Amino acid sequence: MRKIMVFQHVAHELLGTLNPMLKAAGFRIRYVNFGRHPDFVPSLEGYNGLVILGGPMGVYESAHYPHIQVELKLIEQALKMDIPILGICLGSQMLAHVLGSNVRKADSMELGWHKVHLHEPGSADPLFGAWAKSESIFQLHQDAFEPPRDTHHLAWSDLCPGQAFRYGTKAYGFQFHLEVDKAMIHRWLTIPANKKFLTEGGGLFSGEQVVRETEQHMARSLALSQQTFAKFIEIFQLPERPELLGSDHGKPRRK
Repeated sequence: MRKIMVFQHVAHELLGTLNPMLKAAGFRIRYVNFGRHPDFVPSLEGYNGLVILGGPMGVYESAHYPHIQVELKLIEQALKMDIPILGICLGSQMLAHVLGSNVRKADSMELGWHKVHLHEPGSADPLFGAWAKSESIFQLHQDAFEPPRDTHHLAWSDLCPGQAFRYGTKAYGFQFHLEVDKAMIHRWLTIPANKKFLTEGGGLFSGEQVVRETEQHMARSLALSQQTFAKFIEIFQLPERPELLGSDHGKPRRK
C-alpha cells in the first residue's frame, strides 16, 4: 500500500476534499500533528508523497515554532527523494522558502473568495486543465511571496503573486484553499483568530459576505477540487527523476 505523510498545524485545517480521493486511490494517510506534538521529528522513509497543510504561523516564526525548521528540512529531503509534494497555504510558503523565496507579511490579507488568475504555464499545466483563466477560489492567509526562481509560475491574484507554482514535475504550491467544503469554511469562521480578522478587517470582508459567496462559488470549487486533485494523484505514476537536486536548491533560508 502506498503511504503519504501529511503535516498538520492546527486541528481545523485538514485534507478536506483530498482525503477521500487519496483513500479511494489506495493511499494510507498519516497525519503528523505539530500542533499537538511540536517536538516530534518524523521520518519520510517508506513514504510515497508529502502534503503540507495550512496554519496561522509564518515561516519566519521558527523561533516560536521550532517544528518549522524540522518541516523545512523534511521538505528539502522530499524534494531530493523526488516524491510528489503538495503545499497548501502555509505549506506552499514553506515549499517556496525552501526553494529560495522570501515569505513576508502581505500588505493586506486575503480572506474569503478571491479571483485567482492563471499565467500561460498554468493554463498548460496538467493540474489546471479544467480551470478558466480566472476562478473564484477560497483564501485565508496574511503572508505572501514571489514564486521561487526555477519554478513554473502558474497563478496569481491581486494581493498575492504566488498563488500557485510548480517545481519540476512533482512539487506544487497552492496558496489558495481548494480543499475546502462548505462545512470547513463555516467551521473556520468560528475560530477566534479568524473572527478577529473579520472584526479588524476594516470592512474588507465579513462573515456574512463569506457565507453568501460560499453558496455562490462552492459548487464550482468542488468541481475544480475533484479535477485538480485527481491530476495530482496521477503524479504518483510518473517515473523517478534520474538526477538529484543541484547544490543550489533545497536549502532553507536562514533569518
